[in-house]
Amino acid sequence: MSSAVVAAVAGAVCVWVVVAVLCREFVWRRRRLLGGGGGRKGAAARLPPGSFGWPVVGETLEFVSCAYSPRPEAFVDKRREMHGSAVFRSHLFGSATVVTADAEVSRFVLQSDARAFVPWYPRSLMELMGESSILRRVHGLVGAFFKSSQLKSQVTADMHRRLSSFLSRHHHHDPSSLLRVQDLAKSVVFEILVRGLIGLEAGAEMQQLKQQFQEFIVGLMSLPIKLPGTRLYRSLQAKKRMAKLIQRIIRDKRARRGAAGSPRDAIDVLIGDGSDELTDELISDNMIDLMIPAEDSVPVLITLAVKFLSECPLALHQLEEENMQLKRRKTDMGETLQWTDYMSLPFTQHVITETLRLGNIIGGIMRKAVRDVEVKGHLIPKGWCVFVYFRSVHLDDALYDEPYKFNPWRWKEDMSSGSFTPFGGGQRLCPGLDLARLEASIFLHHLVTSFRWVAEEDHIVNFPTVRLKRGMPIRLTCKEHDDDD
Repeated sequence: MSSAVVAAVAGAVCVWVVVAVLCREFVWRRRRLLGGGGGRKGAAARLPPGSFGWPVVGETLEFVSCAYSPRPEAFVDKRREMHGSAVFRSHLFGSATVVTADAEVSRFVLQSDARAFVPWYPRSLMELMGESSILRRVHGLVGAFFKSSQLKSQVTADMHRRLSSFLSRHHHHDPSSLLRVQDLAKSVVFEILVRGLIGLEAGAEMQQLKQQFQEFIVGLMSLPIKLPGTRLYRSLQAKKRMAKLIQRIIRDKRARRGAAGSPRDAIDVLIGDGSDELTDELISDNMIDLMIPAEDSVPVLITLAVKFLSECPLALHQLEEENMQLKRRKTDMGETLQWTDYMSLPFTQHVITETLRLGNIIGGIMRKAVRDVEVKGHLIPKGWCVFVYFRSVHLDDALYDEPYKFNPWRWKEDMSSGSFTPFGGGQRLCPGLDLARLEASIFLHHLVTSFRWVAEEDHIVNFPTVRLKRGMPIRLTCKEHDDDD
């Protein structure tokens, strides 16, 4: 027998042994998770229906495959139909998981405190964000600051100044060129949020922070390997450089704290709390985590709104009329627009709400059970994850008529059923939800009152984060110039 044949046989045997060991491990874990082999009697009968899928990888590959498709919810919808339940068990991202597309169960999980569920993330996210992020104390203090009139007034003035300057410059410099809405929204929102978080103004340090943040954020869904040269390693190094910059700002603020007046940014708020728990390192880590919505959530909300409006002329016309009326009224009164003016526009808010429902910028969140939890007859065992899948709830035809249709008018009716959770819920409710709505309102106001546009075709990418493939390119025409013609 030749050496090549011997090597091939030996290789085949090794592969067979490895597969056998993995299968044995999988079967053992499956029995343990389902309550077999001496586990609790009767526990398996109360578990949601479902399957753990393949050994080791579970159903993760099929979930990711669906996530990259135009219909990510197909993974959940298929199992929902197969098992006859909107709550089912699976095995995702290395953990036994209960997936819920049931609005009532989802609401229960979101409203539960840390005695039942704690946040859970894939390993690469845990490496980059840290297990303490975002502390409940920080969440509460920053959340209150984000709701303050002071910050909302600052954000309104900043948005007005930056948008007016950029859009005017873009139009006069090269009016025929394409504007990519997603890129503009990211640039504007990031600088405004960073100023609100750490007090950093536009300039060289802002550009340095933005550059490092871009390096950091691409590692959030990377393989959990920290070897030099890997994506995760580079992201961790970028986070260290950001933390160094932010900690210097914190030290400077602490040094002149006695001369400070009312807090101007989130760091001022946290320093002013005086808690020994809020170290410079912890504050800087949480500030970095709070910058993530400036890259994904808010800019994508703005971009999707422009896309959906471009495809629905009737909604765009009504939005334009509402915002033009406000602009004319404030101009006639000789007053500038305040944040309360933008938030008072009902149809604009309906457009934003419908964009959040249909766009599903946050597809879902994961929690980990710290004890056995029973909800609506389903057992969620201690140590299991729960995947609260907002997308399937928001696109459920039992809850929303023609769920795949962009219909802002549906929100004229009272739809406070608890099935709409684009920002999460409970104690972990996104602290910046009001700011997100305000920034989107201001952006849309400036766009529809100053310009008309023609949108080029673009497609939504849903994984690993929601975004527009081409950045939503549009070609602007100034309304004043258009009227002169």
